[in-house]
Amino acid sequence: MVIVNQSTGNTTAGDPVDVLHSSISVQGSYTGSAASGTATSGTLALTLDKAVTMGLRLNLGAITESQAFQQTRGQARVARSQLLPNLNTVASETVEQLNLRTAGVLEPNFPLAVGPFNFFDVRVARLRQSVFDLVRLHNYRSSSEISKSASFSARDSRDLVVLAVAGSYLQIVAVLARTAAAVAQVDSSQAVFQQATDRLNSGLNARIDATRSEVQLDTDRQRLRSLRAEVDRQKLALARLIGLPPGQQFAITDYFPFAAIPNFTLEQALAAAEQGRSDLKAAAAGVHAAEQSLQAARSERLPNLTLTADYGASGLRPTTEAHSVFSVSGTLTLPLYEGGRIRGEIEQANASLLARRAELSDVQGRIDQDVREAYIDLGAAADQVELARRNVDLAHDTLNQARDRFTAGIADTIEVVQAQQSVVQAENDYISAVFDHNLAKVSLARAIGNTESSIKQFLRK
Repeated sequence: MVIVNQSTGNTTAGDPVDVLHSSISVQGSYTGSAASGTATSGTLALTLDKAVTMGLRLNLGAITESQAFQQTRGQARVARSQLLPNLNTVASETVEQLNLRTAGVLEPNFPLAVGPFNFFDVRVARLRQSVFDLVRLHNYRSSSEISKSASFSARDSRDLVVLAVAGSYLQIVAVLARTAAAVAQVDSSQAVFQQATDRLNSGLNARIDATRSEVQLDTDRQRLRSLRAEVDRQKLALARLIGLPPGQQFAITDYFPFAAIPNFTLEQALAAAEQGRSDLKAAAAGVHAAEQSLQAARSERLPNLTLTADYGASGLRPTTEAHSVFSVSGTLTLPLYEGGRIRGEIEQANASLLARRAELSDVQGRIDQDVREAYIDLGAAADQVELARRNVDLAHDTLNQARDRFTAGIADTIEVVQAQQSVVQAENDYISAVFDHNLAKVSLARAIGNTESSIKQFLRK
């Protein structure tokens, strides 16, 4: 299962302002893959397109759904075979001795046993054909619809794989951006600490200013270490998801700055989802399959007609004494009383149909919700990006002023440390806002279906 989670909460500094927070959760078989090949010594340059291609080929969720479709297609072929002629050749050779008393011959003048003797029977062609059987016909149609539903489910699983890969890729991009910001923050804190130490040695500052700046430097270094570990964890998860060989080193090469979504209205998205969502088509095919199963159950009350025929030769031995033989028969079966079995099967099939219709209605509602939520998140994230960008500029300006005041000796390191913390918060909020906006685009691509092509339209580098 692949889920995009959206929630509102405080910013990274715990301010009382609630903002949008997004994340992607990959669960079950979609977290694994059928890895192929061996790791190379170099570092693989991994684009989003390449990651998606590998995921579609090697992700365990996609493979599992594809195999499920193969199974249902095989079941449909078996059901179809019940409607087609069954033709085979049969040959037999028999050696037999008979006890005439078991056949009712009690006359003592007759021998007790006859034989042993042998005879052969060869049926060059033996045919069995269902001429009229609505049960088998509806069962075949039902299995065909089940196979169609599984086919759509396999396509939907591919959309989920694309969502998982793209979301995981974007998470790594966001963590890498936070890591780069943390490196810059460490450099800034190092410069402030060095400046405070120099002023302490010159007798211009108290020791507490140097200590305070050193604590801030250690805090920033710890944050950087944690972010680098998070990058490694996220990359391991992506490698498992797309089937990279264990131990294969790779580097993210695609970065996605903020870009407004192309002109695409909510009404267009809803219409596209109605046409493009494979899970909706799978649910509709499931309803059709249940309808055919109900018709098959009802048809058990109707007569059915079967034709059997064969042609061959038989005799005591395969010589000129053998003679051609054949048989043709038609069997009409009319159910009279089945002990309530047919009624029970009708009730089961009808209950299944009602359940499939309810599931279809639920899928329709969920798709509508997915599209609308994606648009809500897009709008909220776009606003957050703009505000976060302005806050970054203001935070950097405040930090520059604080450092100038500290250099001039009219402020201590408290003001500088607070300004540094504001910069960290503002940059993290901006990175999160850009990630939220890009993930909302990916969610919209999933919501309307055909996720692979839709992502290329929405995510413009």
